[in-house]
Amino acid sequence: MRPSNPSTEPRNTTAAEALSEDEEGSAALEFILVGLLMLVPLVYLIVVLGLIQQQSLGAEAGARHVARAVSTATDAADARDRAARVLASVSDQYGIDDVDLSLRCRPAGVECPSAGATLVVTVHTTVALPLVPPVLGWDRAASIPVEATAAHKVSRFWGSG
Repeated sequence: MRPSNPSTEPRNTTAAEALSEDEEGSAALEFILVGLLMLVPLVYLIVVLGLIQQQSLGAEAGARHVARAVSTATDAADARDRAARVLASVSDQYGIDDVDLSLRCRPAGVECPSAGATLVVTVHTTVALPLVPPVLGWDRAASIPVEATAAHKVSRFWGSG
């Protein structure tokens, strides 16, 4: 008797083997599908976090630079002019659109800015999330507020020229 060749012998396949043969190649397809479903939200999250970081750095830089510019100004008109120029420059550099700026001095009750007072500058802005349509106010509901505060001591010679 001759030894048999396994490739020429008729094969008896079981139901489990037939089922596994039907599913060949589906793991790659499942991996691609699940990978895309997980990758799209991850990329969106990275973009949103980048936008929030950009706006928060811009708000912090704006508050710090406006406080420094106002506290070193020679008078109130010069302080307003410097604050407007610095805020416009920071807004351009960081891409901040809507900025609210507030100035107040400590101790309370003194004219702001005044010699020897501590100037507190607060910059408030919002980050609009990308791909949120402006329908039914969703764009306002899906915006993240960002606020930065900086304090700077005004020179005791402020306003003396």
